[in-house]
Amino acid sequence: MSQNPVEIVVGGVVLAAAIAFAVFAGQTAGISGGGSSYPLTASFRSVEGVSVGTDVRLAGVKVGTVSRLDLDPDTYRATATLNVTDKILIPDDSAVIVSSEGLLGGNFVEISPGGSMDYFAPGGEITDTQGAVSLISLLVQFVTGSGSSEE
Repeated sequence: MSQNPVEIVVGGVVLAAAIAFAVFAGQTAGISGGGSSYPLTASFRSVEGVSVGTDVRLAGVKVGTVSRLDLDPDTYRATATLNVTDKILIPDDSAVIVSSEGLLGGNFVEISPGGSMDYFAPGGEITDTQGAVSLISLLVQFVTGSGSSEE
């Protein structure tokens, strides 16, 4: 069995690339051990453009990620589980909105903090929500003039 130094170096590079990819995939999927967090749930009419791993932001700063999306078969609403960094306490009268980064940007979940002195406990449910607004349906309404009160 011969040990060519070039083969050893190439094998080391391939192994390092595999480890780097695994770390990146773990962070993207939200399964990395990068700090502790607590879950909150929110029910939306539409979570279009949101998926597991989508950023949760407060004042434009990432404070967590979406860890789970489910459909409630009774209400036909999407239930999102948000993992929020435990360093951030969310007032219990806060609102959650599915926002867009712009015309061509992706969506993210934005927390609009309330003024309450009481905070959500881990596993709490945020009831004040606003789902995603479809840009396509807004454009269709604008072009066709539907939704206006012209007589």
